[in-house]
Amino acid sequence: MRGKSTTQGSFVSLIDIETLIAPDHPIRRIKALVDEVLRGMDAHFEEMYVEGGRPSIPPERLLKAKVLQALFTVRSDRQLCARLQTDLMFRWFIDLPLDEAVFDPSTFSQNQQRLLRHAVADLFFAEVVALAKKHGWISNDHFSVDGTLIQAWASIKSFKPKGSNQGPGTGNPWTDFKGEKRSNDTHESTTDPEAKLIRKGKGQEARLCFAGHATMENRNGLCVLFEVRSAVGEPESEVAVDQAVELKNRGFRLKSIGADKGYHTAGFVEGVREYGIKPHPALCENRDRMGIRRSGAYTVSQRIRKRIEEIFGWVKTTGGFRKSRYRGVERNHAAGQYVVAALNLLRMAKLFVTDPPGWAQA
Repeated sequence: MRGKSTTQGSFVSLIDIETLIAPDHPIRRIKALVDEVLRGMDAHFEEMYVEGGRPSIPPERLLKAKVLQALFTVRSDRQLCARLQTDLMFRWFIDLPLDEAVFDPSTFSQNQQRLLRHAVADLFFAEVVALAKKHGWISNDHFSVDGTLIQAWASIKSFKPKGSNQGPGTGNPWTDFKGEKRSNDTHESTTDPEAKLIRKGKGQEARLCFAGHATMENRNGLCVLFEVRSAVGEPESEVAVDQAVELKNRGFRLKSIGADKGYHTAGFVEGVREYGIKPHPALCENRDRMGIRRSGAYTVSQRIRKRIEEIFGWVKTTGGFRKSRYRGVERNHAAGQYVVAALNLLRMAKLFVTDPPGWAQA
């Protein structure tokens, strides 16, 4: 007999959300890791807020929400808040009670300056890396570096001559750039002046972009440093040396750094050697080898360094960071910290239940 569909009225029910989340769901391990990271940041959060006054949204919830946004490819803060309204697992993850209203999407923008001023995104990412190091998941010796381009939100139509006093305009008017020579020296975007016009390679179109620079450890492929910088004026090879120095300042004992052919430059090779690090870039046939030998360690470095592309692949697809939603280097850098930290947390959760691979001997 056909069943009848009845209208469901409002009702009161006792629900234990813990029973709705599968015991072996990886989100449980990720939440445990995030909670441990945030406990280590508690003193920093205390310094961010004054005593007294109206209670604010806990910063822990905002950071957990950013992790969810990357893990589940939520495209905007507004959509994230809408998902929090209906998804019990999302509420459970950020510790938001069922009888408490979801905060407004503007909460993220209202708290952005405070989070940027206190470098919360950088500290959160650093704490995730420190937790991975505590568990022995990070190599202390062998690393890989690479860079990628992050598309800016600004349209190519906003790239206009400097000093022309032309505003963004209204609508989406037709624009003809044929025959006009444009460069970063003479033009800038009226939407995002910090975005730079650059092409990835010959035969490809030029786009307004930022540059993402990553350093990966070679044991489990975790990202230990990620920076968003201007796409022009800061070569990948120079940024890689800066990141190597930063890792040394954080207590890492770097022995080798693998990289692609773009790092076969005197600046990179001599720069890392100055700090006692062996450079292992892919060699260009028409350049001086600068004393680099294709030893067994070099071969291992070249094999493992390709895994850094997996980081960029996840960040741009699942993490939704192929095209930025923010303007300016500072905000995009902060957004990148949350996305790459989410990837690290996902991989760390998997390491809890799988045997660690053999140590990389690069």
